[in-house]
Amino acid sequence: MYVKILSATVTGIDGQMIEVEVDLASGLPQMTIVGLPDNAIREATERVRAAIKNCGYQYPLGRITVNLAPADLRKEGSAFDLAIAIGILACSGQLTHVDFENCIVLGELSLDGKLKPVTGVISMVHAARKAGYQRVLLPLLNAAEARLIDEIEVIPIDHLSCLDTKSTKFINITNYKPHTIESVELDSSFTQNSCDFSEVRGQHHAKRVLMVAAAGMHNILFIGPPGSGKTMLIRRLPTIMSPLESDEALEVMKIYSVAGRWNDQSKLSRERPFRAPHHTISYAGMLGGGTIPKPGEVSMAHHGILFLDEMPEFTRQVLEVLRQPLEDRYVLLSRARASLQYPTFFTLAATMNPCPCGYAGDQTDLERCRCTPVMIRRYRSKISGPLLDRIDLHIDVPRVKYKEIIGDSADAQLARYSSEFMRKQVINAQSIQKNRYDGLGIRYNSELTGRMLRLFCSLSREANQLLHQSFEALGFSVRTYDRILKIARTIADLEGLEAIETAHIAEAIQYRTLDRSI
Repeated sequence: MYVKILSATVTGIDGQMIEVEVDLASGLPQMTIVGLPDNAIREATERVRAAIKNCGYQYPLGRITVNLAPADLRKEGSAFDLAIAIGILACSGQLTHVDFENCIVLGELSLDGKLKPVTGVISMVHAARKAGYQRVLLPLLNAAEARLIDEIEVIPIDHLSCLDTKSTKFINITNYKPHTIESVELDSSFTQNSCDFSEVRGQHHAKRVLMVAAAGMHNILFIGPPGSGKTMLIRRLPTIMSPLESDEALEVMKIYSVAGRWNDQSKLSRERPFRAPHHTISYAGMLGGGTIPKPGEVSMAHHGILFLDEMPEFTRQVLEVLRQPLEDRYVLLSRARASLQYPTFFTLAATMNPCPCGYAGDQTDLERCRCTPVMIRRYRSKISGPLLDRIDLHIDVPRVKYKEIIGDSADAQLARYSSEFMRKQVINAQSIQKNRYDGLGIRYNSELTGRMLRLFCSLSREANQLLHQSFEALGFSVRTYDRILKIARTIADLEGLEAIETAHIAEAIQYRTLDRSI
């Protein structure tokens, strides 16, 4: 007898529909799984046999062949256990397979028949909805995650014995309140419970730059002596970022679900990711990969922030692999078995010292630094020119003066640069960008390229003359020229102006510290 049960797997971060075909024939009792399964799927033979017996069902004595179609696609993971078990029970007449038509079946089985959660459920359920399927049968612990996808019925069970052989109907043992992407809002307590920019004394210039970076999703590099507040400032950057849009939040959820790092699956977070890997991270940890490929830090930071503290301390190999994700906004992992693509649209935020000891150029103690020009050049050369060229904003962060430390916390400047004020400015600027680029496939100024860059960043004669003089004097590359235009466009948006003025170009040029110092 032949039965087909629908299931799914994950390729990259997207779901892929899989047909689990089960054939029961006479012959020596054995079970064979074909269709490019990995070791976890091959081991399902023993898990399924034990689960069926321990749940009171009869395991058929015959030759069982399981095919996972399409057969040319590599399958990984344990999400096919439940589909294989249902197929065997249907072939032996213990279940009616008609009840499983138009239904996706997911779940890993333990030996006693209990269902265990699997990773990547939201990607698979989303793919099932797009393919037109109406129901999904999955483990109870994955139900909250699956409910975030609307327009599809979620049937959660926690045990194989929950399938009723008498009525041949599903038993829905729980009743979750449905959630949809549109119905879950950003937790407003995030900015209230986090550190606020109003607590930072001084560094008004750095706060302004962070607001520009957040508004246009520009990459940023802080350069300054130890104790100047570089790390403290960047760790407050999430408090001024705009909430994720619905489609952005769904992409982030897919990545975290596939990686198995989504802690609270009962709600959709609109908070942008903030990833801060240690400098000992390997290039595989940064890009992703492994025996069973998983997203790396560049993908975990998708639509959020990737923070590299003390950037020159990272190995040259790790830093250089960032060049393609920064430029192309995706990373392609090519392996012998398959090629997987993960999205990597993130804002790179990094810090570094001006020299190995950190005190070069420190006006408070000019004799403290003993680094030679050769040592400084060698230290800065740890970050290649092509990588620096992909960082829009290079900013000096000087040591805070004593009078700024003891100043009144209610000072007008401090109140002005609170996280709440900066966040409102960022959201207003991004609203302008959203309306401007509606229907063009981009959302932020940092995504402007080619013809669109020239169309939306036209300059007046005076502004163009200033940029021309700076280009010749400072030896800008063409990429730097484009990035200055993008930064100027963001500065104008923060001020609510459609035209890019000379002052905007001048401010954008001063945000290229390393171009002027190297």
